[in-house]
Amino acid sequence: MNDSKIINDPIFGFIKIPHGLLLDIVEHPLMQRLTRIKQLGLTSMVYPSAQHTRFQHSIGAFHLMSEAITSLTQKGIYIFDSEAEAVEAAILMHDIGHGPFSHVLEHTLISGISHEEISLLMMEQINKEMKGELNLALKIFKNEYPKKFLHQLISSQLDMDRLDYLRRDSFYTGVSEGNIGSARIIKMLDVHNDNLVVNSKGLYSIENYLMARRLMYWQVYLHKTTVSSEKVLVNALLRAKRLAHEGKEIFATPCLRYFLYNDIDAETFRNDRQAQLYYTKLDDSDILSSLKVWTDSNDKVLSILSTDIINRNIFKVEIFENPVDDAYAESKKRTIADMFKISLEEAGYLMSIDTIQKDMYDVNEDQITILFKDNTTKDISESSELLNIALLSKKIRKYYLCYQRF
Repeated sequence: MNDSKIINDPIFGFIKIPHGLLLDIVEHPLMQRLTRIKQLGLTSMVYPSAQHTRFQHSIGAFHLMSEAITSLTQKGIYIFDSEAEAVEAAILMHDIGHGPFSHVLEHTLISGISHEEISLLMMEQINKEMKGELNLALKIFKNEYPKKFLHQLISSQLDMDRLDYLRRDSFYTGVSEGNIGSARIIKMLDVHNDNLVVNSKGLYSIENYLMARRLMYWQVYLHKTTVSSEKVLVNALLRAKRLAHEGKEIFATPCLRYFLYNDIDAETFRNDRQAQLYYTKLDDSDILSSLKVWTDSNDKVLSILSTDIINRNIFKVEIFENPVDDAYAESKKRTIADMFKISLEEAGYLMSIDTIQKDMYDVNEDQITILFKDNTTKDISESSELLNIALLSKKIRKYYLCYQRF
């Protein structure tokens, strides 16, 4: 049997991984793959120290889950040891299906399937290898277990995933506004009618959490330079895929080559063991290695896009309050085509038009419920003195035009 391991984490200090199932998961090749996938994709183009990985985040989320289980148990919420281990296993593996550069390439290499579904497929594969030891973890992950609050600890407005990534991403980017009081929030968690709730004494911590989340999205996750960098990378892969379909010989690592030369949709991926096997070997290094070679490609468009990423010459970004004018976008495309002496179709790869929308809180979907001393509950939008419902529910939509600098 494996010995337990101690991981020294810069955010939470020493994290102990118990021997047995949980340590076996941490040491599994599919989990170790996450050490080669950046948590924030190309955000390091803006914040150079944002080099942390999905693996670090998964370990952090596991630690917070352990803390949450301990806190709830101390309040008299009965959680079996088997349930605690299962929910910890589920949070460890919640991101196991992420592709290279995390969200950036989610629908580029494979169409029509989310990383959540791929994570589930990988968890089921590990479960087979472990002869059903993850059956309970899978039930909780899929929200098929009677104790619904256990699933909410994995996926909800206040899940351990969010509590870790906000704190961790704030630390590694240096954006201090995102530094939430995760320990305080966890101590304030409770269960009421089988739903995860927050004690009213934690109201201010939740208000801070919601504001921090909003700031992190627009300062980090949706920063205009991050968005433009991602467009360059996506377009480079789309161009490589186009050339591959035209029968051109494109350098790529074996697993990346498979996805460039084959159209893989959701149904194909679910049923093709080879596609799944190649995907489990894909990580950031496959993409970066290929981009470095593509900088010298005979195809001018692929060479430009790859050089942009390698040398950080990212697309210029213009942000509009209204949809981008078609005539204006077309004029940019013509200018690019003339400048680089390429066709209008090829120039299309050197620009991108996108609409980005983010809500801080949607009362019609997941809710954050506050539990008061008289055992009544209210949604955070009705409980908060600082945050009004109009602000909480306000939808922010921005229109981006990204294009090659000339």
